[in-house]
Amino acid sequence: MTRLPTIAVTGTNGKTTTTSMLAAITAAAGRPAFRMTTLGAFVGDEARSAGTDMTSFLALADTARAEGVDIATLEVTSRALANGFADRWPPDVAVLTGFSRDHLDRHATAEDYLAAKARLFLALGREGTAVLPAADPAGALIAEALDAIPPHDGGERRVLRFSLEPEGLGPFEARRFSSDASVDLQGRIEEVSLDGTTLRLSGGVLQETIRLTTVGAPFALDATAAALAAHAFGFEPAVIVRGLESFRGVAGRFERVARDPAVVVDYAHTPDALEALLHTARRVVAGRVILVFGCGGVRDRGKRALMGEVATRIADEVWLTTDNPRHEDPAVIAAEVRAGSAGADWREEPNRGKAIADAIGAARSDDIVVVAGKGHEKVQIIGNAEIAFDDVMVARSAWLGRV
Repeated sequence: MTRLPTIAVTGTNGKTTTTSMLAAITAAAGRPAFRMTTLGAFVGDEARSAGTDMTSFLALADTARAEGVDIATLEVTSRALANGFADRWPPDVAVLTGFSRDHLDRHATAEDYLAAKARLFLALGREGTAVLPAADPAGALIAEALDAIPPHDGGERRVLRFSLEPEGLGPFEARRFSSDASVDLQGRIEEVSLDGTTLRLSGGVLQETIRLTTVGAPFALDATAAALAAHAFGFEPAVIVRGLESFRGVAGRFERVARDPAVVVDYAHTPDALEALLHTARRVVAGRVILVFGCGGVRDRGKRALMGEVATRIADEVWLTTDNPRHEDPAVIAAEVRAGSAGADWREEPNRGKAIADAIGAARSDDIVVVAGKGHEKVQIIGNAEIAFDDVMVARSAWLGRV
């Protein structure tokens, strides 16, 4: 087994998008990538069947190599890192998109969760590059760890930092995505609408304006991270611009379903991701922000009230519904979400399909309906059953039913 040159991406939010943006850049260079994300495994644009174990991953990597692929762009979860993935497959460039609360059902503490993420960067050899968010304290902690623990093969690793300019961002976005510290690449949002985002990149490595089809600050930050990682890997500026402008988004990440009223589906299932999503929604319509969401069962219960607080603080109208309850009582989950709520017009409809339809039916033409939590998923998990359910299809059908 010969390892493919690899750009690996980890973080709480934005992993799938950043990894897929990197694959679009490699394709623009005429170098289709072996790509693995939450959405599946791909060789170039072709989806491939793959298991989640290391043996299956290595077999598919060998297949990709035999088909002429010479680069991998990989989304790497904290679970995979805790299980030693980076020790078996160290990256050449490692990216942290950001860090916030999640997966505390799997990791004992937030510190354990971050320690798992850090393993990706500590696996970098002396020729490796860490690409870190300047505005995120986790990025600084990982940089400190890299200084304290030299690479196994001697020498030093390179550290590059990225951020967004605060100008034009809301308070939350500025706090999470911008930094006063020196950075290697900074993005500035020049325009954002339901049609996309105009992003100006500036720094010692790139001076480019990019017209993204994706919407809002989280995607602008992901694009800035992807551009810096691609530069570190050796791609030319023109290729980076061409790749990012060709990127059409990934399923279930601010996926635009309809207009008048606008309807979007998003995977946001953490407090920070939900907050960023709702701020983006607020920026791109003149009317109300109507949110349909719930929280998953048998997962980090501590974030439920936090998400209820975010939902009712930012959205104008909230429909609390069922996500994937698994083996928990949906009414218990809903009560824990409600414990954080205050201020918004709050409604409950346990039937997710009816909640989506009712919310869209209540929307005016200048409103936006945001369906959050499940994104690309095609099933709803209730007990041991996986019931066919696709937020995008349900939302589209409901929108068509009202026009």
